[in-house]
Amino acid sequence: MVYRICRTAEADIGMRYYLSHYDGTGGRLKTEPRDFVVREISSPPPHAEDGRFTIARVTSTNWETNRLVRLLSRELGCSRERIGFAGTKDKRAVTTQLMSFECAPEELSRIDLRDVVIEEPYRAKRGMRIGDLLGNEFEISIRGCDMPASEIPGTLESVASDIARAGGFPNYFGVQRFGVVRPVTHIVGERIVRGDLEGAVRAYVSEPSEKESPDIIGARAAAADTEDYASVIGDVPKGMSFEKIMMEHLISHPGDHAGAIGAMPPNLQMMFVHAYQSYLFNLMLSERMSRGMPLDAPVPGDVVIPADSDGTPQHERPIIATEKNMDLVARQVRMGRAFVTITLFGSASSIPEGEMGDIERSVIEREGIRNEDFIVPDLPRCSSKGSRREILCPVRDLRYSADGDGYTVAFSLTKGNYATCLMREFMKSEMHSY
Repeated sequence: MVYRICRTAEADIGMRYYLSHYDGTGGRLKTEPRDFVVREISSPPPHAEDGRFTIARVTSTNWETNRLVRLLSRELGCSRERIGFAGTKDKRAVTTQLMSFECAPEELSRIDLRDVVIEEPYRAKRGMRIGDLLGNEFEISIRGCDMPASEIPGTLESVASDIARAGGFPNYFGVQRFGVVRPVTHIVGERIVRGDLEGAVRAYVSEPSEKESPDIIGARAAAADTEDYASVIGDVPKGMSFEKIMMEHLISHPGDHAGAIGAMPPNLQMMFVHAYQSYLFNLMLSERMSRGMPLDAPVPGDVVIPADSDGTPQHERPIIATEKNMDLVARQVRMGRAFVTITLFGSASSIPEGEMGDIERSVIEREGIRNEDFIVPDLPRCSSKGSRREILCPVRDLRYSADGDGYTVAFSLTKGNYATCLMREFMKSEMHSY
């Protein structure tokens, strides 16, 4: 099969192909936060009147999850670690998710944050955790399409048909994994893996983006030109709060770059190396597509993961596709009961045989990395054993409607998958449009 080449900046983060050959509608996603509505699908802890946790439904507008948790902890006078959630959400959106708080339900009433609504609190014996996330429901509006309004309905229908025939869309890690405005998260992760912790801090603090505001661009330039962060920290704007955490640590602990990274929220620390693994995955998936290999069917050597009754991949039960079992495995993949996967390379990863194994090996060798590089003694949270990820993401309940020079798309995805990777098939816009 021949896939359409991506010629936007997405190629720089490994997203080099589209499934659909049709021209995109263009347009912009997230013109306003209400254009991107996310409702979390999760498995909440059961009610328990004697529980020490409070579970509540939190709806926030234009709040990045880590910053929201930081402000919630400040309002409650507790540490960030006492607030739990099942998954991080995009900033420029209206998001609804369950969160847990180690406090009594009545204490939540004193929280007063703009565009944050906390509802339906109840007691439970445990807090929310990452494993509670099942998926997300999305309702996304695209505005200002480049395509003539008369052509939009037909394009939506054609692209949706391509996705339905394939059983999903290429399961890239989306731009949010790396940073839409400033895609540097994977660069920070790469430097951590290579043992260049000073370079990792400098990339996070100082690497500029022309899409940022002038005050942030100026602050990054000033930080890049000095090792004396005390001389510039007073000019750091609010939009660089996490960078400021790193700088403050280095002011009080000069040269302790591991400590500066370790001062970040735990989930953000993990995100750095995970983003680099995601970049490698995207490169591998793109190379598979460049060779015309199928996304919806296995080839000999592919590692296939079975799914449970809810369609959730069961990673502890991998199957190697061989000539002998190919008919059975291919049928399971076609029916959505199993998924072809690619490695998320880490300290415990092994490379399979076959053509996909050759691709994985070539990317790892080209990057010049080894399994042991993903063990980071100074930053245990940044260490990663690795895993595998499905190469095709199925879509549930896909609906769409055109309205003038824009349209709305609604759908559900299982956890860990990116709505923008579906929307790019419809839009085919520049990366900053997502």
